Amino acid sequence: MLVIGYGNPGRLDDGLGPAVAAALEELRVPGVVVAADYQLMVEDAAVVAEHDVVIFADADASGPEPFSFQRIEPSSAVSFTSHSVSPSALLALARDLFGAETRGYVLGVRGYEFNEFGERLSPKARTNLDAALAFIERVLREGSFDDAAERAGKRPVAAATTSCEDG
Repeated sequence: MLVIGYGNPGRLDDGLGPAVAAALEELRVPGVVVAADYQLMVEDAAVVAEHDVVIFADADASGPEPFSFQRIEPSSAVSFTSHSVSPSALLALARDLFGAETRGYVLGVRGYEFNEFGERLSPKARTNLDAALAFIERVLREGSFDDAAERAGKRPVAAATTSCEDG
C-alpha cells in the first residue's frame, strides 16, 4: 500500500496532504509506504505501479467536513501538464506504461485557509486532520478500502468534493 500526501505546507491548510503523510510515517503501519510532495508528477506513475493500493491525500477546499474518502478510476482523458497530474491520470499512466492494476482512493481533508503564506494549519483543519488520521489508520490496518469508501460516501455531504490544486 502506498499513501502519497501532497500539497504546499507553506500555504497554510494546503499542507494537509503532507501532514497526513508525516503522521502516517510516524505510525509505521505495516505494509504501508508513505511519500509526500508538493504535487503529483508523471514520474510518480512508476512508484504507483509497484503497489496494489494507493491513497492520494490532499487538502480539500470545498468538500465535506471533516474529510472525504472515495475510490477513483484511471482516466487518461484527464489533462495534465509536465508539472502536475491528477490522481486518476496518474493511475492511468501506471496502467498504460507499466501494466499496473493499482486501486486508487482519494482522501480529501477539508481545509479553510489557503490564500496566505505560513507553515501552520488552521484550528478547524487540524481537527479535520485528526479525524481523517483516525479513519485512515483503521482502514490501512484492516485493508477495508472499498467498505470505507462506501461508508464515507454515506456521511452527510455539504458540498461536492473538489481538491485544492493551488500547490
